[in-house]
Amino acid sequence: MTEPDTAAGKGKALLVRRRPAWLPWAFGLVVVLACLGLQSQLYTGQERTITTVFMFVALAVAWNLIGGYTGYACFGQVGFFGLGAYTTVVLVVHGGLSFWIALPVSAVVAAVFAGLIGLPLLRLKGHYFAVATLGVAEGLRELVTNVPRWTGGGAGITIPSTGDRAPTQWLGNDGFYLLFLALAVVAAVVVALISRGRTGYALRVINQDEDAAAAMGVNTTWAKTVAFGVSAALTGATGAAYAFQQVSIYPERLFDVNITVLMVVMVVIGGAGTISGPILGAAAIAIASEYLRQHFTEVHTLTLGVLIIVAVILLPQGVVNFARDAVRDRDYSLLSNVRRYRL
Repeated sequence: MTEPDTAAGKGKALLVRRRPAWLPWAFGLVVVLACLGLQSQLYTGQERTITTVFMFVALAVAWNLIGGYTGYACFGQVGFFGLGAYTTVVLVVHGGLSFWIALPVSAVVAAVFAGLIGLPLLRLKGHYFAVATLGVAEGLRELVTNVPRWTGGGAGITIPSTGDRAPTQWLGNDGFYLLFLALAVVAAVVVALISRGRTGYALRVINQDEDAAAAMGVNTTWAKTVAFGVSAALTGATGAAYAFQQVSIYPERLFDVNITVLMVVMVVIGGAGTISGPILGAAAIAIASEYLRQHFTEVHTLTLGVLIIVAVILLPQGVVNFARDAVRDRDYSLLSNVRRYRL
């Protein structure tokens, strides 16, 4: 019995190894081209919905780098989102700079900030790290609220996006569709490149056993800080684009902890520690949320919550990881999957 099983396992392993390395990239290119072709077929409302999907894809993929690959559950990710947004506001409103200059600067500011706070915070583990990052996000919100001269405080601030006073004209629905699609693609490509390099392998080892990784010579501090900084940069850039899209922004909306919760849920349902998992999770949750909001307004939140709970119970490791295990073991039963994880 052992020999055939072993041979079959080796055969599967060979099939996996023989899969062309360019195949995922080609599939991703086809998806991007399909999204570009789809735009002309969408009504205005549908285009806005898909734009929101792209935004959450970028956010979920960014969170996955630190939360999925490294295993550090960052519950303050929305802080980088708000930091990127308000950095753009300050540069555009008070500095008179173009949005296209403010966007990359906002990403750099978020990354530098993450690097500075990451050095002490990434020494914490488990729920201590989660609570500490949540506190950082709340601290940023209080900071923004208490400097009204620069941010408008709790009353909010408006970015000049039309007329002669606007350094950059508002992009319109078509422009923001392409902008958020580009951000989602950049986020996926960056995380994919990192995950397949030395830093990605280091992050996976840290996720399994950080002490063992350090004993093996892995520079865990460097790897974690890089992951935290890149994740913050991608999130900050997305926040900058969101601020320019919304025009008028408020601290309560930009630092809403529910944005972080959505990132986490999307990654968990799609498959943490994978490239395609957060993309699928973000698309599924964002589209389901919009559908329920339009057709079941009064019970929208309750229904979405129930669906998420059922999905997490049946697929605790995410859709992508379940599919991979099911193909390998030839066991497609959800009940077997639940028993495997002892739920």
